[in-house]
Amino acid sequence: MYIQRHLENIIKETTAVFPIVLVTGPRQVGKTTMLKKISEKNRTYVTLDNPLIRELAVKAPSLFLQRYTPPLLIDEIQYAPDLLPYIKMYVDENKKKGDFWLTGSQMFHQMKNVSESLAGRVAVIQMSGLSASEIKNETSQIYTTGYGSLSAKLKSKKKESLQDVYKRIWKGSMPALYENEQNIEIYYSSYVNTYLQRDIKDLTQIADELTFMRFMTSCAARTSQMVNYTDLAKDIGISSPTAKQWLSILVSSGVIVLIEPYFNNALKRIIKAPNMYFMDTGLCAYLTRWTNPDALEVSTMARPFFETYIVSEIVKSYYNSGICPALFYYRDSDNKEIDLLIENNNILYPIEIKKSGTPKKEFIKHFAVLEKTGKEIGTGNVICFIDDLLPVDNNNYYVPAWLV
Repeated sequence: MYIQRHLENIIKETTAVFPIVLVTGPRQVGKTTMLKKISEKNRTYVTLDNPLIRELAVKAPSLFLQRYTPPLLIDEIQYAPDLLPYIKMYVDENKKKGDFWLTGSQMFHQMKNVSESLAGRVAVIQMSGLSASEIKNETSQIYTTGYGSLSAKLKSKKKESLQDVYKRIWKGSMPALYENEQNIEIYYSSYVNTYLQRDIKDLTQIADELTFMRFMTSCAARTSQMVNYTDLAKDIGISSPTAKQWLSILVSSGVIVLIEPYFNNALKRIIKAPNMYFMDTGLCAYLTRWTNPDALEVSTMARPFFETYIVSEIVKSYYNSGICPALFYYRDSDNKEIDLLIENNNILYPIEIKKSGTPKKEFIKHFAVLEKTGKEIGTGNVICFIDDLLPVDNNNYYVPAWLV
């Protein structure tokens, strides 16, 4: 069963404008499946996973483009980055929109080549796992904190219980888990092995897969926390520079997203390390050995997993509109903290994320620190397990988790 993706219209729109469209993101999030589904009949599909085809693309890129002529869908372009200059020459000569659709399971290996070879010719679109709205077959829009957009969602969104939300948190967002019934632990075990073997060992200089696996697990145990390279390094027995390099690989391959601290010249005593979040909570739960959603929900990790889920859903709402979000968090040395800030048109929109069914006005007590920035402060949200959309005061709202 194919689950319709909200990126489909974005792909069609960019195809009409750019000669090359590159869809990048983690393995198995559905890039190729989506592109095949919306592809016109005359578009040829070719995958560089095939060693013979890959060898042709690597050793004879000009001959490759003679053998496979556009319109063309090339899967796993990271295996033949030297093909990109030949694609550039082809599009410069033929000047046709939408000639090439490319996919890449990781950004870290090919983005330099994309930026240098295809500047102005390529639309780069980030894709993640299924959003909650895609899973539930609901309409999607960029998450905004205003009452108007939130109240409009009430008409189309189905209410969910805390248990419903944690079941989805534990299961994760990989399309294969929703298209066919299967053992979730076996699925993620296979996923991790594939990621380590094909994306890490084959495309980076990391030879010790076991140590990198332990590093991923250590990161999973710290989801929704501030990055501390020294602590990560001590956990695994590696150097801090190595921990920084390995985390950059997880970020560049779409496994983790970093939310940077908000900073401007008017703010003093600001913490400057980013917060890290797993984009797929199911993978995070597998790595940290949670075997069912009920155990996770009552554990000490319930709060960080909920925060991770909400942040990833907000990020996906932007990705699904083809936009890179301007998301930040706030924390200072006085322990004043705001979980998430959305900056839009020079306005800051604060968000607190609480695993609570009992709203408290004190949840927004740190929103006032943003007045020091000199910027306008927009509508704020407290995302929690309340049953309905309710006001905190004149400018802030309690938002049900199922409404995100």
